[in-house]
Amino acid sequence: MKSPLDGLGKSLLDSVRDLLPILLVIGFFQLVVLQQPIPQLGRLLAGTLLVVAGLTLFVRGLEMGLFPIGEALAHAFARKGSLFWLLAFAFALGFGTTVAEPALIAVAGKAAEAAAEAGLIARDRAALERYADGLRLAVALSVGVAIVLGVIRILKGWPLHWLIIGGYAGVVVMTAFAPPEIVGIAYDSGGVTTSTITVPLVTALGVGLASSIRGRNPMVDGFGLIAFASLTPMIFVMAYGMVV
Repeated sequence: MKSPLDGLGKSLLDSVRDLLPILLVIGFFQLVVLQQPIPQLGRLLAGTLLVVAGLTLFVRGLEMGLFPIGEALAHAFARKGSLFWLLAFAFALGFGTTVAEPALIAVAGKAAEAAAEAGLIARDRAALERYADGLRLAVALSVGVAIVLGVIRILKGWPLHWLIIGGYAGVVVMTAFAPPEIVGIAYDSGGVTTSTITVPLVTALGVGLASSIRGRNPMVDGFGLIAFASLTPMIFVMAYGMVV
């Protein structure tokens, strides 16, 4: 039986390698271009060590837990043969992982502050929280719908590119009618959904489901769910802006 510590050293080296280009870029521009000392060097080094440790443990946790459980659940639902429960699980997975996404929480809070400064909503705490929560729920609902569409695409074998083209055509149309203040937030919402929590589980679901269905290729059919998860929030958030 493998120990949880197996491969931890390699994950640590991989994390250092991945972060090294960022550190080199920051150091070059700070020391060579700006010719200024790095401010609060001690805190910066301590923070970098924490980022390396956190990234290492996070990636190791994905490999040990989230990827296997996502694929196992996809296999189990495929064997069960219940379309309703498979789609219900897909929606719940997309909604639950997105509503807990740290990046989305941060962006929704900033969007509420910006809306208050622009005079679109009141500046009191209740209004800010209500606007931010509504934005998070709109994005989470959109990702839930996106994962359901992605699962149906895998089951039916529909071409991915036609669905993506149709989706972005809808984004262009919505952009013409949505309030200008919400368009930028909507476009950013498509990016923040594909972050640390959502991507691993959704990817594992797609690959596991495609590998469980005869005639489906995990490389061809298993990926593409994240594309839907990036696309639908733009439409839903612009619709949310038009309603609110």
